[in-house]
Amino acid sequence: MDTFTRMRTFVEVVEAGGFSAAARKLGRSKALISKYVKELEDELGARLMNRTTRRLSLTELGQAYFRDAGEILQRVDDLQDMVRERHGEPTGLLRVAAPRTFGDSTLGKAIMDFVAANPAIRLDLRLDDRFVDLIDEGFDCAIRVSELSDSSLIARKLADYRFATVVRPDVVDIHGLPTTPDDLTRLPCIIDSNLRNRFNWRFLVDGARQTVPVSGRVEVNSPSAVRLAVLAGLGFGSVPYKMVEDDINAGRLRIVLSEFELGAANIYVVYPHRRHLSAKIRAFVDFMADWFQKNGEECSGGPSGSAAEPPEAD
Repeated sequence: MDTFTRMRTFVEVVEAGGFSAAARKLGRSKALISKYVKELEDELGARLMNRTTRRLSLTELGQAYFRDAGEILQRVDDLQDMVRERHGEPTGLLRVAAPRTFGDSTLGKAIMDFVAANPAIRLDLRLDDRFVDLIDEGFDCAIRVSELSDSSLIARKLADYRFATVVRPDVVDIHGLPTTPDDLTRLPCIIDSNLRNRFNWRFLVDGARQTVPVSGRVEVNSPSAVRLAVLAGLGFGSVPYKMVEDDINAGRLRIVLSEFELGAANIYVVYPHRRHLSAKIRAFVDFMADWFQKNGEECSGGPSGSAAEPPEAD
């Protein structure tokens, strides 16, 4: 860990008024923030802060260090801004995380179009349906299909993304057709373990959101596997509409509970809070927003309304 990182962390803690607030702002754990400040003090051989369970205060040396460190960091930031303004071409390694199923299709095309348009960019694209921690795992940004709840990330909406609740027609003959979302509680459902609220599906009932607990004997970690399980007749599944559009048109699957539509999920590009956004990330975010504005229908598809909003996706 370099001195500048420790210095910047110390300044952020002082400006935020504590370790917890600084951790939220930087998108890192409180333990890691505390570790960086302790390493800085060890490196300097001096205590900069007095810590209690209720408050934080600076020592005399800490006050002097905070003042001068802030000036140094501002000069570094100004220097970086000057370089970016004179040489704004996106360059370097861009590490992007995206859902596997989505990234293998339309999204993958958008990302590759960005790389083709920016020859100085090197791409490390990791496709994984699990939740990825951008900070701890060293990613520059991620594509997520979800309702976002992580305030430590900046999010830019790219497009809507429709989901549908589907089932094989003969399964309806066996278990009956659900006429309300509550009927799903007694029916076999396919659970996608990558979803944070995987055992709760949400619908719109009488104008209000309703959470319906679901269960089943099949739990998988991929929307593609959900589709395969539904096609095998193992239960009802909530999946991206585009993934099952051909199956629906061919009669292999049918949509249920469409009248309780809640609307589409959203596709976002997310990245950590930073005072100065690097040229490569800014270029990527702007390119993706423009690409989806022109090609968004290819991604969302679906009927006028989706059957259900999925549990919050990672």
